Amino acid sequence: MAVGSRGGRGGRGGRGGRGSREWGVWGENINLINLFNTFNQLIMRELKALIFDVDGTLAETERDGHRIAFNRAFAEVNLNWNWSETVYGELLEISGGKERIRYYLQQYNPDLIEDLDSLIPQLHQAKTNHYRNLLSSGEIQLRLGVKRLIEEAHQKGIKLAIATTSALPNALALIEKHLNPEWFEVIAAGDIVPNKKPAPDIYKYVLNEMKLSPDECLVFEDSFHGLQAASDAGLKTVVTLHDYTKNQDFSLASLVLNHLGEPNNTFKIIKGDINNKGYFDLDLGKKLTKYRTKYTK
Repeated sequence: MAVGSRGGRGGRGGRGGRGSREWGVWGENINLINLFNTFNQLIMRELKALIFDVDGTLAETERDGHRIAFNRAFAEVNLNWNWSETVYGELLEISGGKERIRYYLQQYNPDLIEDLDSLIPQLHQAKTNHYRNLLSSGEIQLRLGVKRLIEEAHQKGIKLAIATTSALPNALALIEKHLNPEWFEVIAAGDIVPNKKPAPDIYKYVLNEMKLSPDECLVFEDSFHGLQAASDAGLKTVVTLHDYTKNQDFSLASLVLNHLGEPNNTFKIIKGDINNKGYFDLDLGKKLTKYRTKYTK
């Protein structure tokens, strides 16, 4: 009987045991839900495209290209303006060549009596001609690692695109000199969108043209304005800074380097966590875009 009595208590314990198993199932379900949510936030993505800015990213065009071309355009019409490296560094805070001229006049020549709506386009066109001459002469070279990475992407079937506020003839002149325009699925330049960087319009345009999501692309920029434009379009960005942009805020970047590097000339990591890499290649690009971190249904 005592055994029976203990058995009866054991029966009540048995009912408790079934309840514990039921709660165990619920606990497992909750764990599965949490696991699903975690995986949903870390869905692996395939890198399908590289998108490049031009000025300062593909080549050191600003100091030794555009600045010189602007000064030659001013001299051509007997304007006593000279954009020093320091002044031009200030003007780079303004996106777009015509916009820079207008800003310069407002800051340094506010009393100029001219039809600015006529003068500025004329100066900018003359500057474009001088810049293209500099490019065709081969004086402006691609930055370290750019050609190697673009050739690798082309050979492995990764889409390529350009997203720049520079005029289309300027972008094409550089690409034609050192690369192949046919490799690029989209070359978005100049006034193709209403708002220039730091607005995200140019990147949204490129994504729409390529019919890709931001998760499938990686951007290369050199400036805060470019980084902001790409980030606001939902794109991960690699920044290769230079003297004009080295003090800018790149906290939104996935990776910040001094250049893309080569096997015999490695990059310096300014921001980011990379192991056993000295130059940027597709494998590194795939690691940066491997996971989507935003929850979506």
